[in-house]
Amino acid sequence: MSANYKIWFNGKMREFDDCKVHVQSHALHYGSSVFEGIRAYQTPQGTAFFRLDAHLKRLFYSASIYRIPIRYSFDELREACFEAVRSSGLRSAYIRPLVMRGNCGLGVIPKDLDAVDVSIMVDSWGAYLGEEGLKNGIRACITSWQRLAPNTVPTGAKAGGNYLSSQLIGFEAKDRGFDEGIALGHDGLLSEGAGENLFLIKDGKILTPPSSASILGGITRDTVFSLAADLGMSVLEQTLSREQLYGADEAFFTGTAVEVTPVRQVDHITIGNGGCGPLTKRIQAAFFGLFNGETQDQHNWLSYL
Repeated sequence: MSANYKIWFNGKMREFDDCKVHVQSHALHYGSSVFEGIRAYQTPQGTAFFRLDAHLKRLFYSASIYRIPIRYSFDELREACFEAVRSSGLRSAYIRPLVMRGNCGLGVIPKDLDAVDVSIMVDSWGAYLGEEGLKNGIRACITSWQRLAPNTVPTGAKAGGNYLSSQLIGFEAKDRGFDEGIALGHDGLLSEGAGENLFLIKDGKILTPPSSASILGGITRDTVFSLAADLGMSVLEQTLSREQLYGADEAFFTGTAVEVTPVRQVDHITIGNGGCGPLTKRIQAAFFGLFNGETQDQHNWLSYL
């Protein structure tokens, strides 16, 4: 994040260095924050947010699960996202809305339920796992760290504390020389990447772990369901084992940060042709086509600045 950018913080645009929280903030001690990652793309018609409303709806959902009140309305935060991107001067941007419990005293249960800070940060962010990985695929591994079991914490909420698990998965993958890690669920079946949803393709069928596999219900994941249908393909949600991933013809990650990134190798086992497979290429082209004008925005996913 560049110190030249302003940040929308508690109701107005403020200088980068003026956006501070107290060391006693509840979110620092207990992980009580929820957030979103949103991309805006430069298109032939100007800068466009991708599925802005879906992201903000999930932000409010995540906050409601943890009983964190947001004192701004949906429309106010929507306009704040526009204001923050305009202020940045960026034509393509990554937007990070963050809602966190502030200085409400020590103790797991906050003493002041209304002490909540809200910020919207904007930065430039290219391919999350690198341009080469986006084009030709990345190397991943199954890590020893499992995803959270059901009925522990809600994995469907995009909460800051959940990403402690992601850090352990990601660190182990990096330590072992891979680009990213993949976690199994408590049942030993495939769950998701450190910060991505996982798809595999076998015999022309697109498969992905179900929502019950302790995954975040990704918005890009949902987008792939629709894009695949538009291309005459379907996505099947089903439980999947690690050996099914090893034997896949193709595999790819999805997420706001990672977009649609092929997985060319898992645990030193080459997936398919060892690059971006043909069906993955079609889905990837349809996704990025939304922003270069080659794919019609028939689902009204773009909101123009």
